[in-house]
Amino acid sequence: MISIGALLVMFVVGTALPINLGILAFVATFAVGTASLGLTEDEIFEGFPAKLFVTIVGVTYLFSVARRNGTIDWLVAAGVRLVRGKVELIPWVLFLVAALLTAFGTFTPAAVAILAPIGMNFAYRYKLNPLVVGMMVISGGHAGAFSPLAVSGALVLGLVDKTEVHVSAVTLFSASFVINLVLAVLTYVLLARRPAPLAEGAAEAADDEDLAVSGRPDWRQWLTLASLVALVVGALGFHLEIGFLALAAGSLLALVDMKRQEKAVDGVSWSTLLLVAGMMTYIAMLEKAGIIEEISEHAADLGAPLVVALLLCFTVAITSAFASSTAILTAIIPLAVPLLLSSHLSAAGLIAALAVSTTIVDTSPFSTNGALVLSNARGVDTRRFYRQVIGYTSGIVAFGPVIAWGALVLPWS
Repeated sequence: MISIGALLVMFVVGTALPINLGILAFVATFAVGTASLGLTEDEIFEGFPAKLFVTIVGVTYLFSVARRNGTIDWLVAAGVRLVRGKVELIPWVLFLVAALLTAFGTFTPAAVAILAPIGMNFAYRYKLNPLVVGMMVISGGHAGAFSPLAVSGALVLGLVDKTEVHVSAVTLFSASFVINLVLAVLTYVLLARRPAPLAEGAAEAADDEDLAVSGRPDWRQWLTLASLVALVVGALGFHLEIGFLALAAGSLLALVDMKRQEKAVDGVSWSTLLLVAGMMTYIAMLEKAGIIEEISEHAADLGAPLVVALLLCFTVAITSAFASSTAILTAIIPLAVPLLLSSHLSAAGLIAALAVSTTIVDTSPFSTNGALVLSNARGVDTRRFYRQVIGYTSGIVAFGPVIAWGALVLPWS
């Protein structure tokens, strides 16, 4: 209880006071881990999200370089020409592209890492709500994430195949796609016209930029475009680590344009990195101490199958908002099987509900996807935008599991 209480205190203090929540999380990780949970410093440091750290640094650095040499401006202008000037369609184009990428095998964070920086630049240049753009990129990624070809879809179906229950691949994919599509529609309808939390002077800065970028790219921009293509091919085709690829591409582009790229490293969102790394280290400590698994087991022991199913959906949603969705899915599917075998619950319905509940909360700034959106936002008041992302995610955590349970478990049980 001390560890959960410390987590709640961190949220209250970090939200109410102008102090980075990641700093509080690192302090709490050391204090709670050593004094309460009996972990060594080495065991605590094992939870530091090194892979996510490299991914965010690499992607934000590369796109900072691309922004400074004008490539992002050219891509944004080309995108607007693609939708024939109807910039309000841009979030939907990003949603569909993200869904296609993940449905054909792209890991969701990789798709978001590719599309979020471009989407955030669209939002900045054309005064779209960055929350809507970012969240629709993530929803699109999740919409395609449970196809039989996708990483998450293959993972869930593979776990289920090892058990006595059966889940249709079409059912799993359709459930995820429909719920994420509905979420995207609601996000667009309810939030698209709301003003963005602009930083002081951001509107004027956007107005001062040349919005009519045209013509052919120069050689530096061609090299940048080739680097972005190589990034996509390397990450999607050869499954290479996208963070290291982005750092390599950014370094190459900086070397051929050193004067303009001298301050490109300033484009890395260090405050977001500190926030995400601190919180994920804390949650990893809780997982290592067995607290997350203990909470899940208590939920599974409560009795009534329908109630247990709902509690499991809430458990995975809350946990996944701070931890790896893939890890949560790997842990929760085996826990759900005994419940399915001893009740009349629909196997396909519960497995799909758990999969959806686990992934739709990845809009959290403490998950890879949410952190990529937060770190690539331009021209916004970072603290206010962070609060908006937290508020949006809190709404999904509160209502998403109920919707998934009500649509996928309740009618078929």
